[in-house]
Amino acid sequence: MAGLGRRAMEYRSEQVWGDLPVVHVSVGGRRADGRYRLGRARGIIALGDVATGLVAIGGVAIGLFSVGGVAIGLVALGGVAVGLVAVGAVSIGLVAIGAVAMGLTAVGAVTVGLAGVGPRPSGGMAAAARALWTKDGRPGGGCKAGLESPMERGP
Repeated sequence: MAGLGRRAMEYRSEQVWGDLPVVHVSVGGRRADGRYRLGRARGIIALGDVATGLVAIGGVAIGLFSVGGVAIGLVALGGVAVGLVAVGAVSIGLVAIGAVAMGLTAVGAVTVGLAGVGPRPSGGMAAAARALWTKDGRPGGGCKAGLESPMERGP
């Protein structure tokens, strides 16, 4: 399997804004010595292993609008997303949506924020802790599940 690596590919548009190409695509590949070289794209629209631009799409994407495995930007969509609006498995931002979401407004299974939406009791951590205790002050939340002590079982 030594010779099955992909070749690097790069495209730069002729149009430029300042010193950045309008479109830059850079996908890495295997070098002659067998090591992988990352494709680093930098442009207004950037696509690559590591992409930086206004619109960035790649394994690591950094830009105003970014999509990637790790996405950082104003609007970020990815496995790990960080931004003002972040959507991903793990997301951090003012508005964060994901399985694990941290932000001012967080939506997900595990949320941290002022306004969180997810499968947790209203009232935050204090209400969740109260739900674990019975009315008479003992732990257990009233759920017996056949695990009561022998003293609690009747004759």
